[in-house]
Amino acid sequence: MTGPKFCQSCAMPLTEEDQFGTNADGSKNEDYCIYCYKGGAFISAQATMEEMIEFCIPHTLKAGVYPDENTAREAMRAFFPKLKRWQKR
Repeated sequence: MTGPKFCQSCAMPLTEEDQFGTNADGSKNEDYCIYCYKGGAFISAQATMEEMIEFCIPHTLKAGVYPDENTAREAMRAFFPKLKRWQKR
């Protein structure tokens, strides 16, 4: 059994099939969520990792993932470089 899946762009937990983004042919993409990836392309293709982190902070705070903005930012800055979209090639 594998661990929980996370969007490889925004780190959202992917727990339901309807959360998966879509490939160009309409099939599900299991690496990215519907908010990041649609039709085989990133929705915010020009976004930097730092911009994605800032975008995600309010959502994670609302969900109760982190106690405050600074904790969220530090945790995401440590985790996001491990996600497929943000790995240095």
